Amino acid sequence: MQREVSKYLYDALRACEDLIAFTEGKSFDDYDDDRLLQSGVERQLMIIGEALNQADKIDPDISNKIKSFRQIINLRNVIVHGYATVENETIWGIVQDNLPDLHKQVKRLLGET
Repeated sequence: MQREVSKYLYDALRACEDLIAFTEGKSFDDYDDDRLLQSGVERQLMIIGEALNQADKIDPDISNKIKSFRQIINLRNVIVHGYATVENETIWGIVQDNLPDLHKQVKRLLGET
């Protein structure tokens, strides 16, 4: 794997791990009531989306190795460009339901599993 691709995957991995740490022991109500937590979660999701987008420019095959690759990048675009339409329930659901798999996939690609 090219060095630059690994760097972007590492950025995505770190963002996944930050999201896990930020939301550990939290409920949706905690998330919904905490603007700082919402901002932190959204920022890390943007980093993941942008890192994968940049990795794809270098190695287009990366998109075949990560489940829901396009949806992850699309989420980043919605958060950045359509921020007024972002729903807390949707973001929380993504973090709870999809983040663990993404974390495992990125670790596997980096050879850290």
